Amino acid sequence: MARRLKILIASPEVAPFAKTGGLADVAGSLPKALERLGHEVRVILPKYEMVDRGAFPQTKVLERLSLPISDRWVDSSVYETRLGKSIPVYLLANEPYYHRTELYRTPQGDYPDNAERFIYFSKAIPEIAKRVDFRPDCIHCNDWQTGLVPLYLRAFYGQDPFFQATGTLFTIHNLAYQGIFWHYDWHLLGIGWEYFTPEGIEFYGHINLLKAGIVYAQIINTVSKTYSLEIQTPEFGYGLEGVLKARSKDLYGIVNGVDYEEWSPSHDRWIAATYDERNLAGKTACKMDLLGSFGLPPQVSVPVLAMISRLTPQKGFDLLAEIMEPLMERELFFVLLGTGDQVYLDLFSDVARRHPQKVGVRLGFDNALAHKIEAGADMFLMPSRYEPCGLNQLYSLKYGTIPIVRRTGGLADTIHNYNPRTGKGNGFSFREYSSSQLLKAIDRALSLYRDRRRWRRLMKQAMGEDYSWEVSARQYLRLYRKAQRKRTVS
Repeated sequence: MARRLKILIASPEVAPFAKTGGLADVAGSLPKALERLGHEVRVILPKYEMVDRGAFPQTKVLERLSLPISDRWVDSSVYETRLGKSIPVYLLANEPYYHRTELYRTPQGDYPDNAERFIYFSKAIPEIAKRVDFRPDCIHCNDWQTGLVPLYLRAFYGQDPFFQATGTLFTIHNLAYQGIFWHYDWHLLGIGWEYFTPEGIEFYGHINLLKAGIVYAQIINTVSKTYSLEIQTPEFGYGLEGVLKARSKDLYGIVNGVDYEEWSPSHDRWIAATYDERNLAGKTACKMDLLGSFGLPPQVSVPVLAMISRLTPQKGFDLLAEIMEPLMERELFFVLLGTGDQVYLDLFSDVARRHPQKVGVRLGFDNALAHKIEAGADMFLMPSRYEPCGLNQLYSLKYGTIPIVRRTGGLADTIHNYNPRTGKGNGFSFREYSSSQLLKAIDRALSLYRDRRRWRRLMKQAMGEDYSWEVSARQYLRLYRKAQRKRTVS
C-alpha cells in the first residue's frame, strides 16, 4: 500500500471561506478528496474580511508571526478553522493586508499593494508549517499569489532539515493572471538580485510571481491536458511559452473534479425535483420551475439554452453578441446568469427587453439560481476563446444538460462532439473561434433535440460521466510523489 502523505495546500482563496472564482472550488474540494483517500491534508489562506463574514468558528493558534518586508518586520497572527469536519485550515491574519471587502481588487482596479500582500503570504506559508510542526511531503501552491513559495524554499530553507524532503507542486489555474509588478518592488522580496534574470523571475523588466512558481517548483500542472499544451504556444502563452516549453517534462494537466455532494440532481436541495439517469422525470419539473424563475412562458417542449458566466470576451460573448438576432429566430428560450463587462450587460439586458417571451437575463450571481439553471436547461453554452478547465460543463453533464462548447483547454478534454452515425459523444463542440461555427453547433444541438429518443440517450451518456474529485485526487497524489522524489534527489 502506498505511504500516507502529508500535504499542505496553499491558496489565496478556498471555498467556502473566500471565493472569487473556480480556484476556490478546487482548493476547497481537493483536500476533502485527498483525506477520503487516507492522506493528511492542511490548508493555508489569508484571513480576509469575507472569512469573518462567514462566521466560521476560529481558534487563535499563533499569537505572533513576525516576517521581514523590505527593511521592517511585519507582525501577524494565525487562526485555525476546519474544512469539512476535520481538515485544519490556517488563516493568516493581518488586518492592513487582508481585512478588506474584496480579495484582490475593487471595481476601480487591483489593490496597489498586491505585491506586498502576497509576498508576505508566500513568506508566511513555510513559517506557519514550521510553527505548527506540520512537516509536509509536498506543498501544493496555487496561482501567482503563492508562486514565490518554491523560490523561498530554495533560497531560505534549502539546508533546513524540516523541509529536506518537501517537494513543491505549482498549479496554474489561468495563465492570463501572472502577478506582474514593477522592479522597484524588489526590496519587498528579501532575496538577492541574482534571481532577477530571464532564467529567474524577471519578465521584460518586471517581477513575475507566476513565473517564480513555474521556474522553481519541482512539478507544475495546469487544470487540463489540452491547456498544458496550449500554454506552450505563443497564442496562449502570454509571453511565458518559452519558459513553459523549457519545463515541459515537468508540466502535467489534471482536469478539475466536481463535488457531487454539491452538484448532483439526485439530491440537489436547490432544485424543484430530483432525478438521475435512471429516472429523468424530475427534469421536466425543474424546467418548468426555471421558466417561471425568469418569467418565461411554461412551454416545456421548447428547448432552453443557458449560460452562467462572467460576461467577458474570454467567455465568447463577442461571438454570442453577433448571433443573438439569428438565434431569436429559432424556437428556443435563452437564459443568462452573470456579471461582467458593461457593454455585454447592456447588450443582453436590451435583448431581454426586446424579446421578453424568449430571453431571461439575471445580472449578478445567485447560487440557488445557478443550480436551477443547470437542472432546468436543456443545453449549456460555453463558446470560450480559451478555458483552462471549466467547471460548468462538468456540472451540466451530471444534470443531463448538454454542453455546447468551443474545443479549447478543458472543454476539449471533457466534451466529446456527438457523432450522429455512432451515437457516441456527450455534447457538441466547434473548433474555429467564429460566430458562424457557434451558430452551426447550436443548430446541430437543436436538430437532435427534436429527436426525443436520441436526445434522451445523449442525456444519459452525459450523466454517466465520472468527474468526481477522487479521480482527480489520485492524479494529484502521483504528482505530489514525483515532486518529493525530485526534491530529494536534487
